Amino acid sequence: MPVEGQARQQQGPVPARRRGLHALLQRRSAIAFLMTVPLLVVMVGLVAYPTGFAIWLSMLDRTTTRFVGLANFALLLDSSRFWGIVWQTCLFAFAAVALKAFLGFVAAHFVHNLPARGQRKWRGMLLVPWVIPAAMSVLAWRLLFEPSFGALNWILEQVGLPRILWLGETGWARLSVILVTVWFGAPFFMVMYLASLKSVPAELYEAASIDGATWWQRIRYVTLPMMRNIIAITMIFSLIGSFAGFTIVNVLTNGGPLGATQVLGTSAFLVGIIGGNLPMGAAISLFMVPVLAAAAILVLRGVVRRGSDS
Repeated sequence: MPVEGQARQQQGPVPARRRGLHALLQRRSAIAFLMTVPLLVVMVGLVAYPTGFAIWLSMLDRTTTRFVGLANFALLLDSSRFWGIVWQTCLFAFAAVALKAFLGFVAAHFVHNLPARGQRKWRGMLLVPWVIPAAMSVLAWRLLFEPSFGALNWILEQVGLPRILWLGETGWARLSVILVTVWFGAPFFMVMYLASLKSVPAELYEAASIDGATWWQRIRYVTLPMMRNIIAITMIFSLIGSFAGFTIVNVLTNGGPLGATQVLGTSAFLVGIIGGNLPMGAAISLFMVPVLAAAAILVLRGVVRRGSDS
C-alpha cells in the first residue's frame, strides 16, 4: 500500500501539468489570433472591398446609375472580338509560362552544376532581367525591335536576311510579346528551381548513377519527382501574373497592330479608363477570375495529392 500511495502521489501532478500546459497553449493561440486581427482587417480592406466593388460596378450601365445585372457579361459573351482577346491572352499566358518553365529549369541546372564560386556570379547575371523594372526593360526591347535602326534588324542584315517588322506584323508582334515576357520572367523560375535543386539529396543521384541511370533518367526519375510541387506552384503563380499582365503589352505594342496583341488586362484598361465605360471594363477584368480559379484548383489539387501520397 505505501508503494501504491507513493506511485499515485508521483502520477497525481502530471494531469494537472498537462491541463495547465494545454490552457497556456490555448491562451497563446488566442493571443496570436488577436495579434493577426489588424493584418486580417487590412487584407480584407485591400482585397475583399475592391473585389466586391468591382462585382457591383460590373452590374451597372455605362452611366453607373442603373442596375443591369449580368447584361455586360452577356454582351461580352456574344462578342467575337472579345473571344479573340481571350484566345490571345491564353496563347500569351500558356506559351510564355511553358517557355519560362523550360528555360528556368535549364538555367537552374546550369548554375547548380557550376562550382560554388561561379554560382554567385552567374546567378547574379541571370537575375538582371527580373530585377530591372518591367517598363524600363520593355522600352529597351522596343528599341531593339525598331524596324529602321534596331539592333535585331541590323544583325539580320549582316547575315543577309531581310528586315522584319517585329511590332508591325501580327505574327511577329505576338512572338515579340512572348519573347519579352519569357525574358522577363524566366529568372524567377530559375531561382525557384535552383532552390529546389539544392534540397534534393545527393545520395539519390549517387544511387541512380550506381544503378547505371543516364542523365535523362536521373532527371526524369529523381529530379522531376522531387521538384514537381515547386514546379506546379511556380507555374500557377506565373500563369496568374501572365493573365493579369499589362505593362509588357501596353508599353511594347499597346495592343497593336490592329488589336493583334490585345489581352484582357489592356482591353479592360482601354474600355474602362480610356473609353470611359467603367462597368464594362470591370466585367472584362472579372472574366479572368473563373479561368484562373479553375487553373489554380487543378494545379493545387495535384500538389495536395502528391503531398499526401508521399
